[in-house]
Amino acid sequence: MKNKASVVIIGGGITGVSIAFNLAKAGVKDVVLLEKKYLAYGATGRCGAGVRQQWGTKQNCILARESVKIFENIKDVLNVDIDIEFKQKGYLLLAFTEKEWNQFHKNVQLQNSLGINSKLLTPDEAKDIVPFLNTEKLLGAAYYEKDGHANPFLTTLAYAKAAENLGVEINKGVEVLDILVEYRKIKGIYTSHGFIETDKVVNAAGGWSQKIGKMVGVDLPVYSERHEILATEPVNEILGPMVMSFSYNIYCQQTPHGSFIMGYGPKEKVESLKSTWQFLETMAEKVTYLLPPTKNLRVVRQWAGYYNMSPDHQPIVSKCEEVEGFYLAIGFSGHGFMLAPAVGILMKDIILENELTWDVVLDIGRFKRNEIIKEPSVV
Repeated sequence: MKNKASVVIIGGGITGVSIAFNLAKAGVKDVVLLEKKYLAYGATGRCGAGVRQQWGTKQNCILARESVKIFENIKDVLNVDIDIEFKQKGYLLLAFTEKEWNQFHKNVQLQNSLGINSKLLTPDEAKDIVPFLNTEKLLGAAYYEKDGHANPFLTTLAYAKAAENLGVEINKGVEVLDILVEYRKIKGIYTSHGFIETDKVVNAAGGWSQKIGKMVGVDLPVYSERHEILATEPVNEILGPMVMSFSYNIYCQQTPHGSFIMGYGPKEKVESLKSTWQFLETMAEKVTYLLPPTKNLRVVRQWAGYYNMSPDHQPIVSKCEEVEGFYLAIGFSGHGFMLAPAVGILMKDIILENELTWDVVLDIGRFKRNEIIKEPSVV
């Protein structure tokens, strides 16, 4: 392992490898990535694998729109021959309350203004897309056929391989023990495998990002909460889009492999990563009501992962004003995987002090300035 680096990235999820790749692509030498376990061990490898552009804030819409462009052309972008299993069969978002339906109208108007051609559907039109959908009490739906699904493990692997091809050193099984700060400037990192001298550190540690922040004396405004997911046995394709309901707090999709993946999160902070029988019971009630044929599926496994939540449910992609050389790619609130391709470019711009590729400002200072714009469309 190198003992000196121009940039050290903490976290081997999709965000970390995307930042590493984009820095190397921009010509930055001696980029080092540190991962305590293995690539995609954290939220990336435990997420629902959805990729959607139907958001309620301009920032999330732009990052998602640009990320999808990369997902669609990832072999050419990364110059690696890895199939990330990107499937574009849409997201069907369900509205069961007047508040939700009104929000969908605002969201679609915003999305259309940004080139995302989503649309509103009547319950009957939603049923045309998912014939076995239970439309009882359904007021309407929003739909965009360019949303979809990709394999988080293969996408992370593709980015990591592309980064290594450009000279990035990826170290797995290396724990960050502490960060050396002198006079409010980054000086290096103490790891389980030795010290690395550097003046730039990127915190992309997902569910552990607040712990990394404390190493430099910064109390980051994020917290982690447990969300749970289950997977079923594979069956013949019966469901095209991801079906999601914010009021029922559920998402469900069928992967290209044929298995169904579905999940939801608690409304309270829970730090344990253990999966629970209560989730299995509640999930079964939710999904069999909305999508009755799922009652015939057999569950093969379930797991839990962290959502790293920010106060406004939008990510923090920013330098840290309190410590020079400390950068943040955190607080993705459950949507890091689908935004990561664009976030890697945005963070590269910030570190290199380039003009931002897109008009997307997600700095940490917005909370102190009370400029919070809350993302309304989060499960």
